Amino acid sequence: QVQLVESGGGLVQAGDSLRVSCAASGRTFGSCAVAWFRQAPGKEREFVAGISRSGTVTEYRGSVKGRFAISRDNVKNMVYLQMNSLKPEDTAVYYCAADYKPPSYTRDNVRRVLAEYDYWGQGTQVTVSS
Repeated sequence: QVQLVESGGGLVQAGDSLRVSCAASGRTFGSCAVAWFRQAPGKEREFVAGISRSGTVTEYRGSVKGRFAISRDNVKNMVYLQMNSLKPEDTAVYYCAADYKPPSYTRDNVRRVLAEYDYWGQGTQVTVSS
């Protein structure tokens, strides 16, 4: 089991930066790829960024590439999403999610499909005003 708790959301202006954090507990965290998803009112939840178990592979949706950066600290069991040059269209609830794989799974990759993720946090609101 993995428990995830997000923090760091808030209200910022367009062009500002914000870092959201995901604190994980559970002994299998190191066996999980982790991703950030977001959901705006009236829209489907979408993949934002993901990082592999080792931290060496990262993936981003096109609209955030070059502005957002995902990182993880497997000692502290933390995952971060640094968001720069924020835009009003980045406004959403941001969710941290973990994709667990057993030790026999040797690929160090990131998946973008929501259904592949086994554990979810409660979300943190990010609002960007224009």
